Amino acid sequence: MPTASGGWFETARFGLFVHFGLYSLAARHEWVRSRESMSQAAYDRYLERFDPDRFDARELAREARRAGMRYAVLTAKHHDGFCLFDSSLTDYTSVRAAGRDLVAEFAEAMRAEGLRVGLYYSLLDWHHPGFPVDEHHPLRGSADGREAGDLSGYRAYMRGQVRELLTGYGDVDLLFFDFTYPGMGPEQWGAKELMETVRELRPGILVNDRLGIPGDYVTPEQYQPDRPLERDGVRVPWEACHTLNGSWGYDRDNHDFKDPSQLVRMLVQSVSCGGNLILNVGPDGRGSLDRRARDTLRAIAEWSAPHSRAVHGAGPSSFRPPANALYTQAGRRLYLHLLAWPLTHLHLPGLAGRVRYAQLLHDGSEIAFHEVDGTRHEHNNLAPPSQPPGTLTLTLPVARPDVLLPVIELFLEEGELAS
Repeated sequence: MPTASGGWFETARFGLFVHFGLYSLAARHEWVRSRESMSQAAYDRYLERFDPDRFDARELAREARRAGMRYAVLTAKHHDGFCLFDSSLTDYTSVRAAGRDLVAEFAEAMRAEGLRVGLYYSLLDWHHPGFPVDEHHPLRGSADGREAGDLSGYRAYMRGQVRELLTGYGDVDLLFFDFTYPGMGPEQWGAKELMETVRELRPGILVNDRLGIPGDYVTPEQYQPDRPLERDGVRVPWEACHTLNGSWGYDRDNHDFKDPSQLVRMLVQSVSCGGNLILNVGPDGRGSLDRRARDTLRAIAEWSAPHSRAVHGAGPSSFRPPANALYTQAGRRLYLHLLAWPLTHLHLPGLAGRVRYAQLLHDGSEIAFHEVDGTRHEHNNLAPPSQPPGTLTLTLPVARPDVLLPVIELFLEEGELAS
């Protein structure tokens, strides 16, 4: 398996996913056409009204950068087959519908803000006549159903569109294919040949694992790993893919939003386990982020501004954190993320003699500490020792800092590096 290890991907740690398309006008999930077994004619009412007049890629890029995101991925084509780029292979595009190449706008805006550019490309295509009517297709069970036959034409179409995306939009850093399932796998996609085309056009690009053959990183979706991911005993780069409210596309009536503090914890947990987090937003039918999405990104931005170095360029630590805490580490800087705020004292096993200085990261204020010698209790000489030798005890302020997730930066002695 190729690896993204040590490169920009693992330094970035945090990315933005953007799902936008005709389904955004329906405002009830990106799978609306499949869920409601909608005919192409019925779905085309959204094509006739597609006018992304409020899609502002530059503002989206600024929001992402402020939130601490370092790369962004746009749905160039989703399962409905509608393309947000100019394609010579189909008229089913944003250029023909609205006179705008949204992939071009997106790529230019993200690069201007210093973000890496990623594109999502669906392997499914419910609009293409060569794609079989299978279990996910909107026309399943209808008289228009067709079985999987010769897919050579569809494979050629996919390769042609991927070639357009990788030659017409500058340096694309990441390609996110979606997805393989029983009956539609590597053979049906022509995965080997498709990957060869990608590598030929963009040798340094990162490709995910959803072609059904090994890629550069793995993509757990709506699932948060709690340990490093491995394949055959070797750690692999990974990216947890999450939504704000359970829907990738704009879903007007879905108000089950995750709290910003929960999202920050998910980001830190990803980094502590050697992974990334990509967080999705679904612009509305006119291309704008709704208030809740904007507020969430801005709340994360307020946390990210002073805490960036505990995430970007950081990774797992060989030290074991105390209860209700996570460690990330970058060189000789160990970051203690406190999921619960303790009363006055926090005991760190195994760190005695290994820490030179400690401070709250958000304001740089010093945290006092001392080492437990194992012979007496800190405050009650009549009590037995409460902590084993080798424990470092921090003395914290009683009041919890007013940040989404408090972080203590520990400066380690020489030689104390991450494993």
